[in-house]
Amino acid sequence: MTPTAPTDPLTGLSAARLGLYVHFPYCLSKCPYCDFASTVAKEIPEERYAKAILSELELRLEGFPQLVGRCLGSVFFGGGTPSLWNAAWVERVLGGITSHLPLIDGAEVTLEANPGAADASRFESFRAAGINRLSIGVQSFQARTLAALGRAHDGSAAENAFRAARKAKFANVSMDFIYGVHGQQLDEARRDAERAASLEPEHLSAYALTLEREALAEEVPLARQLARGEVTLPSDDETLAMGHAVGEIYAAHGLARYETSNYARPGFHSRHNALYWTGGEYLALGAGATGFIRGGAGAVRYANHRSAERYLAEVEARRAPEASREPMHSREQFIERVAMGLRLFSGIDLHATCNAFGESFSSRRPAIDRLIRDGFARMLGSRLALTDAGADLHSSICASLI
Repeated sequence: MTPTAPTDPLTGLSAARLGLYVHFPYCLSKCPYCDFASTVAKEIPEERYAKAILSELELRLEGFPQLVGRCLGSVFFGGGTPSLWNAAWVERVLGGITSHLPLIDGAEVTLEANPGAADASRFESFRAAGINRLSIGVQSFQARTLAALGRAHDGSAAENAFRAARKAKFANVSMDFIYGVHGQQLDEARRDAERAASLEPEHLSAYALTLEREALAEEVPLARQLARGEVTLPSDDETLAMGHAVGEIYAAHGLARYETSNYARPGFHSRHNALYWTGGEYLALGAGATGFIRGGAGAVRYANHRSAERYLAEVEARRAPEASREPMHSREQFIERVAMGLRLFSGIDLHATCNAFGESFSSRRPAIDRLIRDGFARMLGSRLALTDAGADLHSSICASLI
């Protein structure tokens, strides 16, 4: 019998315990805020890249033999712009993956898509290829905000993309938004949230624009403009007000905040992303992809070369296309589990986590008591969870507990 995803008995939040991420790096243009591994290409080597992904999969299974025989709870095609990939190649890649690592019953298979008409015309083909969840990168419906973000679509195209997803019979659709953009006003963020929620998606993500160098994988054009004083972001208070307004509007439409930047209807949280937040394992394939696999007494994190051409050359030479690999010892895993777990509004069982990684819970008890007393955290059964006020101070609270 094929297994199903385990479910947290307290919250009902299920997560894949082993997932697979495929990074498709190609785009038609580079957004000025994007630090993901992406390559602007007029002609995309679709077949070559698909074959490289499947070759890397074989290399990874040779390098991580403990994965052989296991099943996947999720597959996520991210980018870049994976909706530029012909659905026939997506189907070929997905078939190659599942021939080695079968999907569990009800597995979540997501593809990120742009809202442009050309991408939306492929949605039915993606559904037929085995994709069952679509994540549309809207970012905003407002012309001014879209222009500031360097996005080519408009609000109507974004709505049309959502409707095209419904026409293609996607019953699980997510949309991504960004707030705190230079020139953006609180009312514009509110209008984005109202328009998004009125479409009745199953899932919405809302991220504050981040341009701090230490938070970026590479320096992006907007970060350079900010450093030169050519653009000014809303103040921290204004950005927080936008985030709170967005959350209130989503909640009024039945979308519960289950993670710092994510909202969903019951049962429609992102199971693949929950894998990251709950300490699951993830195999990663493609240029710039990062994986995390356990083995023996420890774990390892690896990151692939961000250059698509270098990635292809390495794989085609039958070499693992890694730019880096680091062992994850107990201390590193503990730090990550606390930081990621406290992003979830279901929280983390800190006592069990301390025990699992050889850390002292009793020494952290005074800090926990202060957080609860001051209204920044609460106990949900055995789990420590941040309140809305605590979520605004996530980084500093994690530092106090780590």
